[in-house]
Amino acid sequence: MSAKSELNILIENFKEQRPLRAGSLIISLFGDAITHRADNVWLGSLFKLVEPFGINERLVRTSVYRLVNENWLQADKQGRRSYYGLTQSGAKRFHAAFEHVYQMTTPYWQGSWCLVFLNQLDAEKKKQVKEELHWLSFGSLGNDVMLHPRIKRLDLLPLLKDWHCHQDIIVLQTESLSEKSPQALYQQVKESWNLDQLGAKYHDFIQAFEPLYLASKHLMDLSDEECHLARTLLIHEYRKIVLKDPQLPDPLLPEEWEGYQAKHLCRSLYQALFSNADLWLNQHLENENGKLPPIGDSFYSRFGGLAQF
Repeated sequence: MSAKSELNILIENFKEQRPLRAGSLIISLFGDAITHRADNVWLGSLFKLVEPFGINERLVRTSVYRLVNENWLQADKQGRRSYYGLTQSGAKRFHAAFEHVYQMTTPYWQGSWCLVFLNQLDAEKKKQVKEELHWLSFGSLGNDVMLHPRIKRLDLLPLLKDWHCHQDIIVLQTESLSEKSPQALYQQVKESWNLDQLGAKYHDFIQAFEPLYLASKHLMDLSDEECHLARTLLIHEYRKIVLKDPQLPDPLLPEEWEGYQAKHLCRSLYQALFSNADLWLNQHLENENGKLPPIGDSFYSRFGGLAQF
């Protein structure tokens, strides 16, 4: 099939999702298309970005209002227009998360673990902090302990202060007894991150987007707007999976781990789409200063380096 036909399938599949999580898609758009251009964006621009996905203005307003209440976004109302940008706390979380999304290489692992003990928190605060740590791809070690193989204790402490819980949480940096992975450690990792489910989601991602990639030689079939739609869905669906992936070292992963194939597929398709997508975004993203500026040089460092045309 043509690239246009494959894209239409992806869009229809997204529209059929229940519940239709508009807030999550808006998060993806801020991270991929907005934050590297400007500090905020006009609400009307958001309407244009998501309308083709079956998300109406009422749902956008409701979702943005919720993101403001959750301290992701802040509003700036000027006259009859509203502009939305990341809060200081939201910007920190975005930086940590989307750096993970666009990462191609996995740093060498020295057997270190970051352990976070939550047992001194009340139930409501514990739930909130767990959600934040899951956003950073922490795994669970029982009900009150979270762990991560790559995040460093000192990098986590500023976030705990933002969440107003650093006085009530114990954070330790520890190491495995051996660089080799005993069966008990492998099994614990499998349970803490539900690697079977994570692998299945990577498989589904490949099945969904590989047909569009194989049709990418016919991308001339796609308009600039359609390239934007394809790129948005690509990053949105990939983000939802990769942010649950702690990028475990090879010895702790199942054989033939499909996360690697998914990463290279995402990068290759993103390379094919981003330039035309940005031509459309250049015309339709606005804030109080008018059209948002075009992408800067730092954008091209995504996925280990994008070719410029």
